[in-house]
Amino acid sequence: MKKISTAALACLLTLTLFAQQKSDDMKQLIDDNMRFAVEQYKVLMNTLPPDVMPKTYDASKNQLVTSDTKWWCSGFYPGTLWYLYEYTGDTAIRHEAEKRLGILEKEKHYTGNHDLGFMMYCSFGNAYRLTNNPAYKDVILTAAQSLTTRYRPSIKSIQSWDSSKSFRCPVIIDNMMNLELLEWSGRNGGGKNLENIAETHANTTIKNHYRPDYSSYHVVDYNLVTGQVAAKKTAQGAADSSAWSRGQSWGLYGFTMMYRFTKNKTYLDQAKHIAHFLLTNPNLPSDLIPYWDYDAPGIPDTYRDASAGSVMASALLELGQYSKGKEKETYVAAAKKILTALSSSAYRAQPGTNGGFLLMHSVGSIPHKSEVDVPLTYADYYFIEALARYKKWYL
Repeated sequence: MKKISTAALACLLTLTLFAQQKSDDMKQLIDDNMRFAVEQYKVLMNTLPPDVMPKTYDASKNQLVTSDTKWWCSGFYPGTLWYLYEYTGDTAIRHEAEKRLGILEKEKHYTGNHDLGFMMYCSFGNAYRLTNNPAYKDVILTAAQSLTTRYRPSIKSIQSWDSSKSFRCPVIIDNMMNLELLEWSGRNGGGKNLENIAETHANTTIKNHYRPDYSSYHVVDYNLVTGQVAAKKTAQGAADSSAWSRGQSWGLYGFTMMYRFTKNKTYLDQAKHIAHFLLTNPNLPSDLIPYWDYDAPGIPDTYRDASAGSVMASALLELGQYSKGKEKETYVAAAKKILTALSSSAYRAQPGTNGGFLLMHSVGSIPHKSEVDVPLTYADYYFIEALARYKKWYL
């Protein structure tokens, strides 16, 4: 591994101090955030038309931006609602969650890209976990089978997007997140083939997406005929060779999750290597909320990405469950520091503002000039998930 810089060492020492904070402080922080989230999402509920999902908020126009249910983020809003219902028991929140599942269910047959896990497991997965409604389980299993139609044996991976002028057979690091749908479904009636596909994909990702320092390329483009790597590029990062921040968080989360299901130490080791790259990165700010790319031009005068931070926090909390001693303390303390930062006025919206979204300052895609420095549904989702995980595992 790389030699740790002075700045990175100072960050690790700061994390040690965070690990010593009283649990009462975190309980209060979590309770406050959950109450805030319920009130904010009720603002969002009252604005949202009945047949769409929230996407972001355009402050310049004071306008909620929505999407159809085929948009890759369509599962995050109902998924967040289920987490909030689990925490509060608020029946209005549950009713809204059930209503949104009703318009989302048809996407269980969607095969247009790899995002069925985000769409159907974050939503119906949480719903089934809390209700044991067999209808929800059927939706999950159907969605998993739909996702397998994108598996390409020649490249030993699930093709993320269809071919285009830019890519022939692209596989993106984000796809690690969608393997949860396959792993869960394979163990709950969907068949061993689902697990095999997920694990084959994860193994190929380790082989082809990761650099020696355990940063990840965003896109690996394959020759579908030969199965060989054609190019390693980016679609949303600063450069092909850079470490796009949310992509690094997706990988951390994805390999931690794969260890949860398989107990394959290769995945745990991969997750720990990624965590080391992130937490010792000289360009990681002191509050641990990443810039939109770890190699972004203009650091420190460039955008942060709260979504990359929230995904990282949730992943680190689970990684702490599979670690011991100082290593565990470092992961949990880092997550705590991220959650504390996201809960501050620097990132958390004021009540009644931000279109009902929780967090400010996320980045969708700077190269596409899309969703830059705005609230995003997945930033909220993983923020709430991380808070729920902290309460469950560490209080």
